Amino acid sequence: MTKDNKNKNTMTDLELNALATRIVSKMMQLKTMEDWFDHVRESEIAATDDYASLSMTEEEHCLGELAKLMTLLSLFQDKEQYEKCATIKRRLDVINNILSKYK
Repeated sequence: MTKDNKNKNTMTDLELNALATRIVSKMMQLKTMEDWFDHVRESEIAATDDYASLSMTEEEHCLGELAKLMTLLSLFQDKEQYEKCATIKRRLDVINNILSKYK
């Protein structure tokens, strides 16, 4: 950088071009990495491996199942699909029995 007569830092054209080149290069790298990550994330293998690699405990798995079933129960109640509610209720009883040993 050079100093002008007002004691402010200014960049020469060469320095400005070098900085612009570095910025564009970095942005291209990031875009390439983003494209790769999106491709990998959307693959079928990633979808199954990511979930399997969570290594959840029985309690964590049951809590997730409980949340899902409660959501479905609410949905089916709103739609007045009571046969489905009964099926969900039976599954909720099983999950609650499993969770009772963690209290």
